[in-house]
Amino acid sequence: MSDTESVNARLEALEVRVAYQDRVIEDLNQTVIDQWKKIDGLKRQLAELLDRVMEVEDSAAGPRAPEPPPPHY
Repeated sequence: MSDTESVNARLEALEVRVAYQDRVIEDLNQTVIDQWKKIDGLKRQLAELLDRVMEVEDSAAGPRAPEPPPPHY
């Protein structure tokens, strides 16, 4: 194998490796984007649920009077 063939083989191997790494990076990037979309949706859903719970607590509670002691006292 001549020196030129060796260099060409090494160059081709590096090009293949870079192409593979580019694809892996793009796949990972897409995964991160998908996860952030899911996280944002869950944050919005949690905020809505917290608002609803607060509304229910406010409307159902009325004036906060101390609870009477249990009947066995």
